[in-house]
Amino acid sequence: MKTPNKTYKSKAAALLDDPYLQHYQSFIDRRKELLEFKKKKYAGSGNLSDFANGHHYYGMRKTSAGSWTFREWAPNAQRIFLIGDFSGWKEMSEFELKRINKKGDWEIELAEEKISHEMLYKLKLYWEGGEGERIPSYATRAVQDFSTNIFSAQVWEPERPYVFKHSCPEQADPIIYEAHTGMAGEAEDVSSFIHFADHIIPYIAECEYNTIQLMAVMEHPYYGSFGYHVSNYFAVSSRFGTPEDFKYLVDRAHSLGLRIVMDIVHSHSVKNEQEGLARFDGTIYQYFHEGEKGNHWLWDSYCFDYSKPEVVHFLLSNCKYWLEEYNIDGFRFDGITSMLYSHHGLGKDFTSYDDYFNGDADEDAFCYLALANELTHQIHPNAMTIAEDVSGMPGLCCPVSEGGCGFDFRMAMGVTDCWFKLLDIPDESWNISYLTHELLNKRAEEKTISYVECHDQALVGGKTAIFTLIDKEMYFNMHAGSENLVIDRGIALHKIMRIATIFTGDSGYLNFMGNEFGHPEWIDFPREGNGWSYKYARRQWSLKDDKNLRYHHLLNFDNAAIKMAGKEEIYKTDPCLLHFDSQDKVFAVKRGEMVLFVNLHPEKSYEGYGVECLPGKYHIALNSDKGCMGGFERIDEQIDYYTEHYIENDTVKNILKVYLPSRTAVVLKRNEALASHP
Repeated sequence: MKTPNKTYKSKAAALLDDPYLQHYQSFIDRRKELLEFKKKKYAGSGNLSDFANGHHYYGMRKTSAGSWTFREWAPNAQRIFLIGDFSGWKEMSEFELKRINKKGDWEIELAEEKISHEMLYKLKLYWEGGEGERIPSYATRAVQDFSTNIFSAQVWEPERPYVFKHSCPEQADPIIYEAHTGMAGEAEDVSSFIHFADHIIPYIAECEYNTIQLMAVMEHPYYGSFGYHVSNYFAVSSRFGTPEDFKYLVDRAHSLGLRIVMDIVHSHSVKNEQEGLARFDGTIYQYFHEGEKGNHWLWDSYCFDYSKPEVVHFLLSNCKYWLEEYNIDGFRFDGITSMLYSHHGLGKDFTSYDDYFNGDADEDAFCYLALANELTHQIHPNAMTIAEDVSGMPGLCCPVSEGGCGFDFRMAMGVTDCWFKLLDIPDESWNISYLTHELLNKRAEEKTISYVECHDQALVGGKTAIFTLIDKEMYFNMHAGSENLVIDRGIALHKIMRIATIFTGDSGYLNFMGNEFGHPEWIDFPREGNGWSYKYARRQWSLKDDKNLRYHHLLNFDNAAIKMAGKEEIYKTDPCLLHFDSQDKVFAVKRGEMVLFVNLHPEKSYEGYGVECLPGKYHIALNSDKGCMGGFERIDEQIDYYTEHYIENDTVKNILKVYLPSRTAVVLKRNEALASHP
């Protein structure tokens, strides 16, 4: 049994406890040595936090004397000018930077009166054979001119900067609400940080999630990229508001006991040259690999070169900046499978340990991620880091000292993959053995976060779980009192999928915004193909509040399940499969004093279905068949259940017999222990 941990790091199993990894110990040891070499190279006798201070050196900085200093790293540049509101957007000698070292740093000092808050500016760079305008790499704000669609950097030095009033909440097993600020409003428009803080965060807190995973925070030129094609790594997306607005959002979350984890995209970068880092100083290889290695053909983006100290310095400084400047509580590192392998994981099935240790792994990328994890926890000891990895690489969630990568959690991507494979076939054909294996499958040394679906399944090209289950019937038969077999089936399975995933998850659970009440349809951001419409880039919150529709049934169930998970601290104990029967389509999982029973049979109900459990008296803690949750009230919640004792082959068995109607899930809690003998 797991016990509550003060930090996420404690884990009973070590990386090399896995006997299959013994053969690869030399590889793991070599990786550890490379990491130590890099850390010493970067930090010397100091620590990583001292190294990761690029944001305090580069960019537009106001000095203690009130003047301004601007610095940029551009080794291939021959001349650089600051251009902007202060120069009439012309190149002027007084705004020309000077190269200050062989490394390629450039600098200019400006009098206080030359620069002021909210001025727009850019860099004009010249290199051999070319020139270009660029937004500074460390710009902390970039804004778009909607008449020209051109982005520029903006000086951000408010007279009264936001002062945080609330500290980070205490660490807890993550029950995560994944969200996107821009599409969090109901109006067909781009929503704001302020709206999210004032209207969505209180709702999330009321639903008793304890963590918000916020997507698309960093500036990105194309709204429809969902924040994945980042251009300005130190700037919050201006389409949602100002830096002060985002600070208010974080503070608002903290005031209600919610932690903020942001999606950080260090796996690739947008190819845009005027907005991003691409060909910044006239070369591709300044930040990225040159040639095909630097080109992500599927994502149409550039791949960072993690072997370059300057790139590692930039990315580590980026981590430190968000932790220090915005008081966030950690990161979800996006797309790390792409970082970890030269093939980016594309078209690759990871079926053997050789797939991790055959030379395809990018050890520089692994070392960068390990350093990013170490730095994050050095700055914010209670921060959480989450790896979005589909490969299942061993050691991602092991301490760096053991040759691991140091993540606190890995997304259990196999769980959602399992659910959506099953949704492609009739539920009477679902393989219960396959399902229970995927729900409970994890490496011994790592902590995982399970989910039925995240934003990935809702984006255009896919369908949410509820839309896959109900499809067009959603448009005609979601009204209360409707008698429709497709709707009834969809609602029943939607609830079962969620409680099964919540209850069997190793260390946490994630839900994407709106899916808790079965938000209809997909996400489609404004684009030429849909007439630049916002119709599907929003959340129809009013659906959950309309008692004439059935969405509120799903929300009632989700609320009950999330509250139970938090109240009972279910992730403090390990899940254990007690029973599964493929023919009956029933399985049972124990967690501490609680047992989940699931009957997935589309027709058969079972009276007194027996499963061996701890001896005792049990009561119903959650029941998916309640009428207020879209069920049929077939279960009497007032009944207490007692284990019955049997002797079989001289062994005492304690059997708990439960009524399981078709397509239901029931959680029972033992509230009184009984003797285990007949």
